[in-house]
Parts: sequence; structure tokens; C-alpha cells
Amino acid sequence: MAKSSATLTIRNVPLRVVRNLKSIAKRRHRSMEQEVRDLLEEYVGERAAVLRQVEGSWEAQARRPSAAEVEKWISSGRR
Repeated sequence: MAKSSATLTIRNVPLRVVRNLKSIAKRRHRSMEQEVRDLLEEYVGERAAVLRQVEGSWEAQARRPSAAEVEKWISSGRR
């Protein structure tokens, strides 16, 4: 089965980001376009895996925390 794909246009990318992407791609012997695809796929894949893990742990909880509790945990972790 063939993968379906879409075209994504990203505007206003800082020049330093483009330079870094080109440098990384060159070191890995890939095009910058392939490097960006791989980075996006990796990021989204990791995020999806983390979300599945979180959802699994939520199901195991006897009581789910309130939104206020979650906000408190998040803000205390950032200080």
C-alpha cells in the first residue's frame, strides 16, 4: 500500500534555522527536505507515544486530578 502524502509550506523560517537544517542534512548525506520530514515524523511519533503512555496511566488511576491540580503541577515544575 502506498503512503499518502501532502505538501506543507512553512513561511518565515529564521535564516539561522535554515542554515542549521542544511548543515545537519549535509552531515547525514540527505536533502534538507528529507531532514525536515524525518524531524517532523520523529517529533510527532514521539509525542503520540507519550500521549498513549499518559492515557494508559490515566486509565489506571482511581481518581483523575482536576484541571486546577494539573495546572498547579505544571506551574510548579517550571519554576
